[in-house]
Amino acid sequence: MGTTIGERLARHFAGLDYERIPPKNVADAKQLVLDYLGVAIAGSQTESGRIAREFAVTTGGVPEATLIPSGQRVPALHAAFANAIAAHSIELDDVDVLALFHFSPPVVSAALATAERVKASGRDFIAAVVAGCEMMARLSEAVNPALRDRGFHTTPSCGVFGAAVAAGRLLRLDAAGIVSALGLAGAQASGLMEMYGPSMQKRFNPGPAARNGVTAAIMAEIGFTGAATIFDGERGFCRAFSDGANPERLTRGLGTEFPIFIEFKPYACARPIHNAIDCALSIRRQHNPPLEGIRGIVVQRHPAWAQYHSIPRPATYHEAQVSLPYSVAVALKEGAALLPQYTDGKLADRTIGRLAGLVRIVPDPSLPRGVSCRMSVEMVDGRVLTAQVDHPKGSIENPMTPDEMRGKVHQLADSVIGAPQVARLIETAGRIEDVKDIGELVNVTIQRARLGL
Repeated sequence: MGTTIGERLARHFAGLDYERIPPKNVADAKQLVLDYLGVAIAGSQTESGRIAREFAVTTGGVPEATLIPSGQRVPALHAAFANAIAAHSIELDDVDVLALFHFSPPVVSAALATAERVKASGRDFIAAVVAGCEMMARLSEAVNPALRDRGFHTTPSCGVFGAAVAAGRLLRLDAAGIVSALGLAGAQASGLMEMYGPSMQKRFNPGPAARNGVTAAIMAEIGFTGAATIFDGERGFCRAFSDGANPERLTRGLGTEFPIFIEFKPYACARPIHNAIDCALSIRRQHNPPLEGIRGIVVQRHPAWAQYHSIPRPATYHEAQVSLPYSVAVALKEGAALLPQYTDGKLADRTIGRLAGLVRIVPDPSLPRGVSCRMSVEMVDGRVLTAQVDHPKGSIENPMTPDEMRGKVHQLADSVIGAPQVARLIETAGRIEDVKDIGELVNVTIQRARLGL
């Protein structure tokens, strides 16, 4: 084989057996899978999740993989598509350290559907998840922030490559096969940042990435070849999607470093908003300011994110989940920013609306991180209450505890599949490396009452 970036990556991923993966990355992948399942179960109950499931069922085909948590069986392509949308439908899915993308909707959805298709073991499934996450992380580092700034959404545009690698590993593609899968993933790379607003657009984006990654891997398995130059070619992904790419980052430390840094969400909104929520909650805890006494709220944000999420009056709960002013207001009023705080009914709350209208976002390049936030709440009595958060709750530097992570899964899934079954899900995910057939894990996610079991 030659020496293109795609070929070097393919050799690495084709040989990445479970035993070669550092224990820390295995543990992180297991936590990622559990978090994904909790989020997907809850996300399946949303309108976007329901529509995606209906699409998968009515389109039909060979029953290869499971729709979570209905238990309906559809082709792996459709399961990956619908489950990815469900997992991105409540804004509680994982995130990378720069808040640019989500690992699990494209990668875990593709891996889970493919693992069911081939009846893979839990060990092979986890190895595929790690490989897919590494592919996605390396590509994002190589092309961002220019990719995002040009209007491309990292989760689908880079996620399709991660999905292809994860699926390719489970199909046991050799290095040449993974080269082709990467090339075919590049032929399907897509996803735009024109997704904020009252529609379901943002929820859709990971669906095609997961589906297209599985498509690329299956096509490669049966002999369809793809371009080895998909990353570094003259018209390859790096040049086409980014005007500030550094392709060398795709292979830096390959085989010795696993640059996969996963953070988790405690709040049901876009991750770059979380720092502002933490500021609001800190001020509420420390000062408990009377809401009627607030006359102004200044939110200083790093320029990397200062032009995003500034929607003052969201029209739907979808839009509220990407609105910093709304999120700050509801956190100040209710002391929380979970699913009950993001409903269409809350949008009519006059106190939340007034507080959201007081929020003024100011760029501040002196802040240390892209997601950093400094908040000043100005009171009518002249006081100015301040807080600054550089590392939000759920970040690597400020992680959620194991109890908090398990509690999140219970909160999301208990009402859908029942608390005892959620406890079994947590237990099964915790020993996933010993599961002989991934179906054992999937079966625990299914709504038993609905199936009459």
